[in-house]
Amino acid sequence: MVFEYILKQNGIDPEKDVNIDRSIDFGSTAAAFMGGQGDFSVEFEPSATALEQEEAGYVVASCGVDSGYVPYTAYSAKDSFIQENPQIIQGFTNALQKGMDYVNTHTPEEIAKIIKPQFPENDLKTIETIAKRYQEQDTWKENLVFEKESFELLENILEDAKELEKRVPYEELVNTEFAEKAAKE
Repeated sequence: MVFEYILKQNGIDPEKDVNIDRSIDFGSTAAAFMGGQGDFSVEFEPSATALEQEEAGYVVASCGVDSGYVPYTAYSAKDSFIQENPQIIQGFTNALQKGMDYVNTHTPEEIAKIIKPQFPENDLKTIETIAKRYQEQDTWKENLVFEKESFELLENILEDAKELEKRVPYEELVNTEFAEKAAKE
């Protein structure tokens, strides 16, 4: 959806101007591309870096950069849980903020060494390459505050893809209280 949104924002009609093969399982797109299917592929990491390392392709653009801050990762909780367990929500948010602080103040090499155990299928050099790319692309925000602009961008993308029937007011769905507090600590 993000890729098609970017195409449309640049005057390209995904239905008429390009041929997008949506039949390939997302986990298999890199293999299909390596097998000669298609001229371009949209990949998440570590698949994009793996294609480069195998000299089967190279990254030409970043959907994250070209789209703006799309909230790919967000955490949801029921209002009742938040009200009954604010300390759990704040503790979780504080921990995530510490991670954001770390990746924004350390080198790709330092980041890779710390997170390597979470990615046993990848070698250290691959993780360093990805961390460097994310830093250069400004992928990691300084805080966890889910900005209204990002929320509206997500709604635009979902609406454009005909996956959103009705918009929800930002103020009714998003609570930034815990993220704002974590950013200050």
